[in-house]
Amino acid sequence: MRERPGSAVCEHCGAGAPDAESGGVPDRVPDPFAAPRRRDRDEEGRARSARPRDGLGRPLPYGSPGVARQPEGVPRTPAQSLTEAQRLLDDGMPFHAHEVLEDAWKAAPEAERELWRGLAQLAVGLTHAARGNAVGGTALLDRGAAAIAPYADAAPYGIDIAGLLAWARELTGRLTGSGAVPAAESAPRLRTTGEATEYRPTGDEV
Repeated sequence: MRERPGSAVCEHCGAGAPDAESGGVPDRVPDPFAAPRRRDRDEEGRARSARPRDGLGRPLPYGSPGVARQPEGVPRTPAQSLTEAQRLLDDGMPFHAHEVLEDAWKAAPEAERELWRGLAQLAVGLTHAARGNAVGGTALLDRGAAAIAPYADAAPYGIDIAGLLAWARELTGRLTGSGAVPAAESAPRLRTTGEATEYRPTGDEV
């Protein structure tokens, strides 16, 4: 999740930052008199954490081997975004799939923005479920399902809205707080077909 500087919330999908929603206790109490640590920056000078992360996006200590994050701002067609996100979901990396879907959110026309935002939230919900965070997983799955539900009657790009809604309900029912779910085995199918159709808003949305 790509956070605003000083914010624990992803500005695009509305998900809490990994540290904030992990359910854990901080490793140490911050020293209020300590000099602030310099923020990590990407090549373009934007604040972006350089800490390595594991396959579920959890931050690791600096210098640890980690799973490379998705590059930000990659131009993709909707079909390419769905294909890449599905590959990452199938590989058990829903956090990374979320980053691809977030890029699609930023590039989407206004009529599709909630669709892509909802798909990103579903991926974050699975991320939390795979980390064993039942509360965070349920909240994001519910939020994502609510965002994509209005597209059910005219689902674009072959996205299986009905199937995703059923998947979110089923996964939420399994989140009892008794442990993590397996990410790859629990991943949804984003599309019913490989078809990429244009989304045409209804009269109520225009």
